[in-house]
Amino acid sequence: MFYNSKPGYLERADYSWSSDSIRFINTPSLSARRTFFYVQEAGYFKTEPPYFTERANLKSFLVFYTLSGEGRLDYANESHILKPGSAAFINCIDHHYYECNKNNSWEFLWLHFNGPSALGYYEEFAKNGFHILNNDECKPVEQTMRSILSLLQAQNTNTEILVSNHIVNLLTTLLTADNYEASDTYPMPDYLREVIKIIENRFTEDLNLDYLSKESGISKFHLSRMFKNHMGITIKEYILLKRINYAKELLRYTDKTVDEVGYLCGFNHASHFINMFKSYEGSTPNSFRTEWT
Repeated sequence: MFYNSKPGYLERADYSWSSDSIRFINTPSLSARRTFFYVQEAGYFKTEPPYFTERANLKSFLVFYTLSGEGRLDYANESHILKPGSAAFINCIDHHYYECNKNNSWEFLWLHFNGPSALGYYEEFAKNGFHILNNDECKPVEQTMRSILSLLQAQNTNTEILVSNHIVNLLTTLLTADNYEASDTYPMPDYLREVIKIIENRFTEDLNLDYLSKESGISKFHLSRMFKNHMGITIKEYILLKRINYAKELLRYTDKTVDEVGYLCGFNHASHFINMFKSYEGSTPNSFRTEWT
């Protein structure tokens, strides 16, 4: 039994794992820590009861992939069963507890990592609530995690950047697995294509969900949900991005004033246009025009 209760940090654990289990501890270079995704610890465990770990306030993100047996994860105020082929992605700042099933073994790959944009990826993953991934789309997780372990065990001058690339691929798999039902297996319905066509042709007009729902004959709730499933963003944001793109074109290739550009793109007030443009582009319309001329 291991117990650590430093101020602000909690860790309790039982290390009941097999002799062929692997635990790799990594210290990234300063440049990797500043720039890349980097591994803190990674490994392969085959565990038996009473294996468990309980933590809180650890500056790390953790991915599990269950190979066989069964584990249990208590996280985000819920208990989750980790079965073969399932993947979990958690923020270790939050309290979490995981254990081997009391009547079974639990074999899994795991990765503790961090990086400048790790929190953003996690927030994107959990924005609609924490969940376990169980569908076929997360199958590449196993191979990617095994590749990371192989790279860590055969260090060379390219290891850190290659590992970072694999972590990006891993996170991409985890995020896109959520959109499995919107994949080619479930093609975009015709009514949604028509809504997108309306937006493409008339995004500078006063379009809104009520109008598009009426035009398509689809309820607002269903239209909104299906649009987000297939496009990854809301209707409102899709329209706004179309307007920002058009504004950038007018700013670069015409001499129209900022007020005129905003009006032509569908913004009724110059201040609103400037604020929206800056929130997405990181600069004002005038600054953008200067930078690109």
